Amino acid sequence: MVVEPAQAPADLSAAAQVSALPLQVDLLQLPPEVPAPGAPALRGVLDRLFAHWLSLPDTAALVACLVQKAKASGGGAVGASMLPSMLQGGAAVPPLSPRSPRLSRRPSGLGAGQPNRSASPLRPAAARPAKEVIPQFYFQDGRPPPYEVKKQCISTVDQLFAGHSNGLRAQEFRMVTRELCKLPTFFTTVLFDKIDKESTGFVAREAFIDFWVNSNLMSMDSATQVFTILKQPNHNYLTKEDFKPVLKDLLDNHPGLEFLKSTPEFQERYAETVVYRIFYCLNRIGSGHLSLRELKRGNLLSALRHADDEEDINKVLRYFSYEHFYVIYCKFWELDTDHDFLIDKENLIKYGNHALTYRIVDRIFSEVPRKFTSKAEGKMGYEDFVHFILSEEDKSTGASQEYWFKCIDLDGNGILTHNELQFFFEEQLHRMECMAQEPVLFEDILCQLIDMIGPENESYLTLKDFRRCKLSGHFFNILFNVNKFMAFEARDPFLIRQMREEPSLTDWDRFARREYVRLAMEEDGEDASNASGDVWDESLESPF
Repeated sequence: MVVEPAQAPADLSAAAQVSALPLQVDLLQLPPEVPAPGAPALRGVLDRLFAHWLSLPDTAALVACLVQKAKASGGGAVGASMLPSMLQGGAAVPPLSPRSPRLSRRPSGLGAGQPNRSASPLRPAAARPAKEVIPQFYFQDGRPPPYEVKKQCISTVDQLFAGHSNGLRAQEFRMVTRELCKLPTFFTTVLFDKIDKESTGFVAREAFIDFWVNSNLMSMDSATQVFTILKQPNHNYLTKEDFKPVLKDLLDNHPGLEFLKSTPEFQERYAETVVYRIFYCLNRIGSGHLSLRELKRGNLLSALRHADDEEDINKVLRYFSYEHFYVIYCKFWELDTDHDFLIDKENLIKYGNHALTYRIVDRIFSEVPRKFTSKAEGKMGYEDFVHFILSEEDKSTGASQEYWFKCIDLDGNGILTHNELQFFFEEQLHRMECMAQEPVLFEDILCQLIDMIGPENESYLTLKDFRRCKLSGHFFNILFNVNKFMAFEARDPFLIRQMREEPSLTDWDRFARREYVRLAMEEDGEDASNASGDVWDESLESPF
């Protein structure tokens, strides 16, 4: 059917005409029984609907208008103008619905050539996620101090350096170390030398501000400050040599060590012993390099401050007690019969009145728990002895547990089996029989050992099991120290009362106290006997 186009009004847009077309709704009603798609009956219905639409006068006007516009624009423009406005903007897809921050993150594998959905022009600018600014959290030279703190620090510096145009001398700088830097005063020498790189003998105000304030050292924690001051510039660890300036300052200025100035050789031995004790407790892997993490985990800083505040150095039980040094050195000297500063197996077997078994001494000299620092083969040096005596007299510490665990672990597989325990107890049992003690079967002892430790698996023991147990010292004593094993079985009431009265003292502290009293009385007795023609004074006899 051919329809003649009618003239449409010129000011009527195509879109308006489409919306103004009258349509008979009843023609859109499908038959009650709708045929299947593609059936001839359904095609007939669609053809009748289309023919009716074309016969409408308004349809003829619309078609005529579209034909005229197509002729005027050269074709193609009408189709574009009739498209919905949202599709004329060039956007390929509609905007995404809002998502959670976790899901709206752009995948890492998104290529540069792929469309950026978040940058779609259809998306309002206010709805686009703003870039989150993450504040700086890492500072190579430490976090800068707040402005007010920095201002106050500089004001204090001005007061301390007032009247010293050339700078402060080392003795005058001690006040800066303690009051401003909040460090023990025996860090003065090493801190002074760290700033006075040219060795002029003075530290100027500008040089101190540059070192302490501008480098952000003042905002670091105390452990990091100590670590930075002591370590060498090209190292990220501390060595034993790094502690020497601190201990020299301590020996020169602490009132409790003033009596040692007349014996420089013992000053050196004291300093060595303190450093060995520090590395024994803190440097658990035994590398000789103390890391910042190990320094922070230890109690060295509190011991340093205690030593700075306490005039009686013997009250500083951690590391610095002179009485502890005296006991360690004298015990070594007693075993070193030829005084070559080395001891061998035969010397060490005499320790504690022959308390140790030969098998455990053999394991120590096989350097299983720790490699010896002495260069003489088969001989233990003073540093090695310090590690031994600290482990032997206090088996409750982590360092001593590792020391003796390695000795018992014959195959080095990290677990202690019943056969390994029996190997060491066999000699212990033989020694008890020689002492006319009632023998104890290993099966009974094994049950007692298992009950002491309470391991996760009763068929073997791990170092982790010993960490949770407070009776690890008795466990090791049963295996290779007959004297302490017998004392434990006897349950000495004096020792039990002493432990209850002073629970803060460690096994090492109690041992060092008893031994110092014994050694001091022996020395006093020798002096008295020498002065009185070798006449023994019973009043000087040790109560132990």
